[in-house]
Amino acid sequence: MGDRHIRVGELVLRELSGLLHTRWRSESAAITLTGVDMSPDLKRARVWYSAVGSGSGAAQAGRFLARIRKDLRMKLGKAVVLKYTPEIEFAFDRSAERAMRVEELLDELGAASHDGDFSPDAAAGQSEEGRPGECGPAGEQH
Repeated sequence: MGDRHIRVGELVLRELSGLLHTRWRSESAAITLTGVDMSPDLKRARVWYSAVGSGSGAAQAGRFLARIRKDLRMKLGKAVVLKYTPEIEFAFDRSAERAMRVEELLDELGAASHDGDFSPDAAAGQSEEGRPGECGPAGEQH
């Protein structure tokens, strides 16, 4: 029973996404609802979203979602039977940006390894002559 807020959050996410992409089809084409965090009392829902495009696309999506928030809450209350219809708060999800940055860093690291800055033989524990290095009790090379 401790995971009720998670299950309700998934239900709210599914319903809001469906409402958003059927009622406001053209306006919400570039918006993806990525998750919902419900408060323990189920009275508040933080809805995470991402938007296609640059920073201006995210700002435009945030303004659009803020504008239709009350209408979405009313329609959610009709679609989902809960004791209280949760107050909705939208927050921009930056996880996609962070994932792209990690990929860039990994690509840079991969490019550096191909440029000769990184020696796979040294990482595998082999000496310059191509023989595996012998380690002593303290991990020292002999």
